[in-house]
Amino acid sequence: MTQLLSIILAAGEGTRMRSATPKVLHPVGGMPIIGHVARAAREAGSTDIALITGPQHDAIRKAVTALHPGVTHFEQAVARGTAHAAAMARPLFEKAEGYIAVVYGDHPLLRGVNFRAVLNRLDAGLDVAILGFEPKDPTGYGRFITDGETLLAIREHKDATEDERRIRLCNACILAFRAEVFRDLIDKVQTNNAQGEYYLGDLVELANAAGKKVGYGVAPENDVMGVNDRSQLARAEGLFQDVRREDFMKAGVTLKDPSSVWFSYDTEIAPDVTIEPNVFFGPGVVIEAGADIHAFSHIEGAHIGRNASVGPFARLRPEANLAEGAKVGNFVEIKKADIGKGAKVNHLSYIGDATVGANVNIGAGVITVNYDGFNKFRTTIGDNAFVGSNSSLVAPVTIGEGALVGSGSVITENVDADALALGRARQVAMPGRARTIFERAEAFKKSKGK
Repeated sequence: MTQLLSIILAAGEGTRMRSATPKVLHPVGGMPIIGHVARAAREAGSTDIALITGPQHDAIRKAVTALHPGVTHFEQAVARGTAHAAAMARPLFEKAEGYIAVVYGDHPLLRGVNFRAVLNRLDAGLDVAILGFEPKDPTGYGRFITDGETLLAIREHKDATEDERRIRLCNACILAFRAEVFRDLIDKVQTNNAQGEYYLGDLVELANAAGKKVGYGVAPENDVMGVNDRSQLARAEGLFQDVRREDFMKAGVTLKDPSSVWFSYDTEIAPDVTIEPNVFFGPGVVIEAGADIHAFSHIEGAHIGRNASVGPFARLRPEANLAEGAKVGNFVEIKKADIGKGAKVNHLSYIGDATVGANVNIGAGVITVNYDGFNKFRTTIGDNAFVGSNSSLVAPVTIGEGALVGSGSVITENVDADALALGRARQVAMPGRARTIFERAEAFKKSKGK
């Protein structure tokens, strides 16, 4: 396989986002924009990736490293154009073999297939291949000056004539080169343009002047849309979600109201899962076959087993793990807890830092009291136990197999298997006392003149 070095340009400040967060760190489908670009480069077979960032972009470097270990980082200390930025990766491209692809880092919908649209042209004998597209509105984009299938030049909008601005075929976001061609030409780029910058697109004319074969590939507009402001970010998110929804439905997932369900980049759902309206999936969710996800549930970092049921109005937080046939009902929150096979947590409960065994029944309003203000502690509930409604289990505590916790109990000590545990005060009834209390309260209210 031909070696591929991908150079990702992410040194811009993204001022139109009007955000303290760098533009390429804004998420689409739960992943930063720059993460999508790096993933597409990996899908295309990149053996090395160079990331070019600005001097204040430590957050970008950390985010990309977390998502894609092995990326090499370079800094463009002074913004002098895209060709200048690409040249920062010199330690890698000086020794590169095969192909070099330079890609802009603000295109979250890119896929490996978009890289292949130009890399395949290199395979077919071209020396340079640039990815183009035909936008509905070409304003602001560099235009492709062509002669048949030969790409003669890329003319930036500010430098284009009126006739050139009528061209519909525009520069997208990937420029691919044979490695030796890129090395020979990158230092020959000049600043003869309206911006006084080193334009990467000028490599096209330089390649033609050197007698190289230069052509182009074409991508769908949606695949190569860039993000420069919040409006474009929202549109990219919408397009991403549309693709994910269609992919899941084609794979056998039932979406009752597709437009109201939101997925992350890594959501995994098996066939025969049913998802009702208004469900949100954060990163790290895996759902096995036959599960039902009911309306208005929020799920992230969770594993949902076969034939399990979640919601409506449930929240599964990271490390929630539901075994086969488990049920988590309405207004229930699960965090860092294993819910055993066939167990039920049906109503108004919080189960955090816990292990719940098979066929356990958790009554309404049950809480695992897992936090003392400084530390988290774990609750363990054995198979076939029954925890009555409105009980508090103060961790660390263990409820044995088959044990019964009476409703309204506060459990602070371990409960043996098959034992009944009651942790509440004895009921006391005082005849007529309610009337006295109410009369006293009414008198106090009147004394305030209200």
